Amino acid sequence: MVEAVGWTSSMILLATLVKQVHKQWKSRSSEGVSRWLFVGQLIASVGFLVYSVMTENWVFTFTNAALTVNNIIGITLFFYYRNPGEDDERA
Repeated sequence: MVEAVGWTSSMILLATLVKQVHKQWKSRSSEGVSRWLFVGQLIASVGFLVYSVMTENWVFTFTNAALTVNNIIGITLFFYYRNPGEDDERA
């Protein structure tokens, strides 16, 4: 039961964040998306990934590995689709 709660929560979290990146990709726009969202999530995900491996918590290891990949894609799309001069507006 404990593992089921962890995996279910993991899938819900991943689905919501992947949906954001998918929307960004489909719209070919980074409008309304702060680069700090993905930068902060990436740093936190890498930290939690290391922690999860060290504690052998495989639910969180999988989740944070997937979040790390998702955040890298999100950051890449942000910079690929941004318009010059928008940095000041998004900070």
